[in-house]
Amino acid sequence: MSEPSRPRRAGAPRRAVVIGGGLGGMLAAAACSSHVDEVTVVERDLLPSRPAPRKGLPQARHAHMLWSGGADAIETLVPGVMSQLRDAGARRIALPTDMVSLSPEGWYRRWPESHYLIACSRDLLDWAIRDRVLRDKRIRVLSQAELLGLTGSAGRVDGVRVRLTDGSEQRLDADLVVDASGRSSRGPHWLKDLGVGPVRELTIDAGVVYASRVYRAPKGTEAFPVVNIQADARLPQPGQVATIIPIEDQRWLVSLSGTRGGEPTDDDSAYLDFARGVRHPLVGDILSRTEPLSDIVVTRSTINRRRLFEKLKKAPEGYVAIGDAVAALNPVYGHGMSVAALGALALRAELRRTGISAPGLAGRAQRAISRPTSAAWTLATGQDIYFPGSRGKTPNAVDRVLSRYVNRLIETATGSFYMAKALSDVMTLQAGVERLVRPGVILSALRGPRRPQLEKPPLTNEEFAALEPGDRDSGATPVAENR
Repeated sequence: MSEPSRPRRAGAPRRAVVIGGGLGGMLAAAACSSHVDEVTVVERDLLPSRPAPRKGLPQARHAHMLWSGGADAIETLVPGVMSQLRDAGARRIALPTDMVSLSPEGWYRRWPESHYLIACSRDLLDWAIRDRVLRDKRIRVLSQAELLGLTGSAGRVDGVRVRLTDGSEQRLDADLVVDASGRSSRGPHWLKDLGVGPVRELTIDAGVVYASRVYRAPKGTEAFPVVNIQADARLPQPGQVATIIPIEDQRWLVSLSGTRGGEPTDDDSAYLDFARGVRHPLVGDILSRTEPLSDIVVTRSTINRRRLFEKLKKAPEGYVAIGDAVAALNPVYGHGMSVAALGALALRAELRRTGISAPGLAGRAQRAISRPTSAAWTLATGQDIYFPGSRGKTPNAVDRVLSRYVNRLIETATGSFYMAKALSDVMTLQAGVERLVRPGVILSALRGPRRPQLEKPPLTNEEFAALEPGDRDSGATPVAENR
C-alpha cells in the first residue's frame, strides 16, 4: 500500500539505503557514499568477516570470471582492491594469452595480451570488496534484516521497511534507495504496492544446469591458463560447456554446464565422463590427472531475466535498481559481476553530475545502468535462444542474420588478432556491441581468418610438462604457431 512521502526536514542528513550486501550492493554503497552522509546496507544474511560461503549466494560455488571491463570499474569505485585480491592469491589472467578456449568456430590463438580477467573464488572477491568498502565510516550494514517493502508514493520512494531479528519492524528514511538484492529481487512487486508499474520483464531460459567442484592444481601449474570448451548453438543437441579457472591456494575451480536435455549431475562417477563428452575432451583429460577437493555442487537458477525499469512511463524518484535485480544472466558468459560494477559506476557518474536531490536523477541513472546491461543481455540471449528446448523467444529472421554475422566474426577471430581484439573489447564489456559493426570489423569479416585453423589445443610444451607425461600424446601447438 502506498504511504505518503515524508517531507525532507531542512538540515537533515542525506541518506541512501542499499538493499543487498553482495558484490553489487557493496559497489552501489561505494558509489553513493561521497554524496550522502549515511549509507545503510540492508542484508538478510550475516556477512562473514573473512572469505567464506554465505547462504544467500549459492552461485558462489561456480566459476566466475571478472572481465577487465568490470575489474576496471571496481577498481575505480574501490581503489586498491585489485592489489588486495592479488596479495590474497587471485590471479590476473592475460587475455587471450593465458586462455585456452575452443570457440564454436575452432581454437582461439593465444595472441599477445589485449585484455585480462581476474581469477579467484567468489568468496575471496566478495570479501575483499566488502572489507575495503566498509572502511568508509559513512557506510554501515544492517545484517539479518528482512526487507518488507518500500515506503513513499508512486511519485517518490523515500525509504524502506525492514523486520529485524527480534521481530520488530523499522522504517529507514532515504533520499535514494538502490535495489541490489539480486536475482530474487522483489523490486517490481514493491513498486506495484506503491502504485508504480507494471515493470516489463523479458525471459529466455535455455534450462542451463551447473555442476561445479574444486580440484587440487598439480604441482608446477601455478601459471596454468584458463581452459574453456564452449558450446556450439548451431548443433542439433544440448549445449555443454567445461571450464577450468585457477583460483587462490593452488586450486582449480571447475564448472560443467549443459542446457535442457544435456544437464550435468552431482554423480561423482559421471563427472569426468561429462567433461570428456563436451566438444573436446581436454578438460576431462586434465582433471583425470588431479584430485577433487570438494563435493559436486549443482545449481539450476540460470534463467536469463531482464526487468526494463528504464522503460517505466512514470518511474518514481528515489529508486534505482542495479545488477542482477535488473538483469540476471546465464552465468556461462561471466558478465553478471561486470554488469553490476559498470552499473554502479554509471550511478556514481549521475550522482556526481547532478547530486542526489536533482529532479529526474533516478530515471537518468536507470537509463545509464541499462547501457552495459543491454550489451550483456545481447551477448547472452543471442546464443541461448538457439539451444534445443530454449523457452521465451523463437529466433526470427533478424536474429538468424545476426547469428550468422557473429559466427563469421568468431571464425575470423580464430586467425586474426584484430578481430580477436574487437570481440574481446565487447566480451570484456570494455566496448558496446556497436564495436562489431564498425567499418574495420566488417572489412575484416569479409576477408576472413588471416591464418589457418589450429588443429589441437594451444597448450605450450611447458604446460603439458606440468601434467603427466602421457598428456604430450594429446599434442601441443607450440607458442610460436599461436601468434
